Amino acid sequence: MSTTTTRPVPPTLYIEGPAFWTPTLPGWDAARAAFRGEGTLADPPAKRPSPQVLAPAERRRAPDTVALALEVAAAAMVASGRNAADVPCVFTSAHGDLSINDYMCGTLATDPKMLSPTKFHNSVHNAAVGYWTIGTGCMAASNAVSAYEHSFASGLLEAAVQCAADQEPVLLVGYDTPTVGPLTSVTDSRGLLAVALVIAHERTERTAASLDWSLVGTDGTGAPAAPRSAAARTLVGINPMADALGLFEALAQVEGSAGSAGAPIELPLSGTLALRLQLQPAG
Repeated sequence: MSTTTTRPVPPTLYIEGPAFWTPTLPGWDAARAAFRGEGTLADPPAKRPSPQVLAPAERRRAPDTVALALEVAAAAMVASGRNAADVPCVFTSAHGDLSINDYMCGTLATDPKMLSPTKFHNSVHNAAVGYWTIGTGCMAASNAVSAYEHSFASGLLEAAVQCAADQEPVLLVGYDTPTVGPLTSVTDSRGLLAVALVIAHERTERTAASLDWSLVGTDGTGAPAAPRSAAARTLVGINPMADALGLFEALAQVEGSAGSAGAPIELPLSGTLALRLQLQPAG
């Protein structure tokens, strides 16, 4: 007699406080309007954000990775209405700070005694989440995730599993910056892009969309679907966090909508596995 094993269905989760930042779409309001075809790209592009989570001196010294990550993290927390000190977080970046690592390698090769202690301090992959937890007084769990070109999907999966298992909201922050120096020959990262959102285990008045998620097998040839809006298409390939564009385009369409769900979104996790997402309007 044959038996069939039924795979458990992950619980529905809820997205709050979507946040977005790139120089041509500096903030979720601008990005949401552009993804809906109701807004345009910023011209001239915005300058690097200046996150108020940091003290003025730290703000000036912070590298682009920290400035980007903390800007969207703070925006997501404000929009979710939650206290940053109480919310566990997952920060994800494919590369960490490529500019600082290029500086360090060059300095070590030419004049090691001139290596900046501050830049060395900021070179570690978890620098941004460290600044966030210190600046907000957050004592909850914090993780820094890196999975190269699949870093956004891996960070989202980590946050979703943690939220479902612990039955508490989790802040997800994804960010990457341009490659410089010799590293440009081995990895393609051409600009600033950061995203954030809060994943919750239950619906609240701040819910932007419900999220059904699952793991699916792939044949290794898949890639995130091409963006639909002209605004999102300008960001394809800007850096590894561009994998988040499909999810944020879908959020722009369902947020505040009473309409139906869009098509499922698949984000590759590896050559044989993908994360499938289905958004539904919050109402």
